[in-house]
Amino acid sequence: MDGFTPASALIGGAMIGTAASLLLILNGRVAGISGILGGWLDAPSRGSGWRAAFLAGLVLAPLVHGLVASLPPVAVEASFPLLAVAGLLVGFGARLGSGCTSGHGVCGLARLSPRSLVATGTFMAVAILTVLVTRHILGA
Repeated sequence: MDGFTPASALIGGAMIGTAASLLLILNGRVAGISGILGGWLDAPSRGSGWRAAFLAGLVLAPLVHGLVASLPPVAVEASFPLLAVAGLLVGFGARLGSGCTSGHGVCGLARLSPRSLVATGTFMAVAILTVLVTRHILGA
C-alpha cells in the first residue's frame, strides 16, 4: 500500500472495467478468470484462442511492466502448505459459487445480477471474517 493513490486506483479500476466491457461487447464473454481458465482446461479445442490470449496477458503484463518500471516488493510470509491449501479452497469456492471475484464482483455486479450480488457479499463477508480470526483472534 506504499504507492497507493486515489488516482492510481481510479485508473486501474477504469482499465479493468474497460477490458471487461470490451470482452463482453466484442466477444459476448464475461471476464471471469475461473471461468476462462476452467473453459480452457475443460475444452481446449472450443474457443481456446481467446482464452489462451487472455491468460497469457495475465502472465505477461506484469513481466512487461517489470521491464519498464520497478515492481513493488512482494513478501509472502505464509508457508507453502498453507498457500497450497488456501489455493485449493479458493478453487473449490470458485467452482461452488459458479465464478470468482472477477466474474461476479466486476462483471456480474455491473450487469446487476442478483446471484453475483449474493456471491460478492459472501466473498467479502468471508474475507472480513478470515482477517478477523487470523489477525485479531489468533494473532497471526
